[in-house]
Amino acid sequence: MIILGIDPGTTTLGYAVLDRVSRDSFKVITYGVIKTVPKQDEHLKLAEISKDLKIVIEKYKPNIMSIEKIFYNTNPKTVITVSQARGVCLMYAGVYNLTVKEYTPLQVKNALVGYGRAEKKQVQYMVTKMLNLKEVPKPDDAADALAIAVCAGLEYYKL
Repeated sequence: MIILGIDPGTTTLGYAVLDRVSRDSFKVITYGVIKTVPKQDEHLKLAEISKDLKIVIEKYKPNIMSIEKIFYNTNPKTVITVSQARGVCLMYAGVYNLTVKEYTPLQVKNALVGYGRAEKKQVQYMVTKMLNLKEVPKPDDAADALAIAVCAGLEYYKL
């Protein structure tokens, strides 16, 4: 089972592709970020995300898209722009008939660390250990995408 994990964003979108080898064992296929120009118009950022995400999906042919749910923080503008990037991702889940799993940051932390209020460094440590990586994945958006993908793989086994 190939899992595409996504940490949505318009300037930096994290992605990770994992192969679930067994119940709780994963092989990292690739991970990284889709970057856009920070001051670029939103429609151009979304077009860039769309183009690059399509390439990732067509190359790795995932079965599942695991994506972070939007949660309201103190900046409503951020929620709107991240929701737009998330919409592009979900559109491709529909186009490519991918199963979609959505997780809040609290759910991801709870699944990987066992504590929903875990620090980002604790989650990154667990991702590094669970995926047998030599170092913490960089940038943070890619590490978050790996965590989101692992979360889906762990949940899928329970189904």
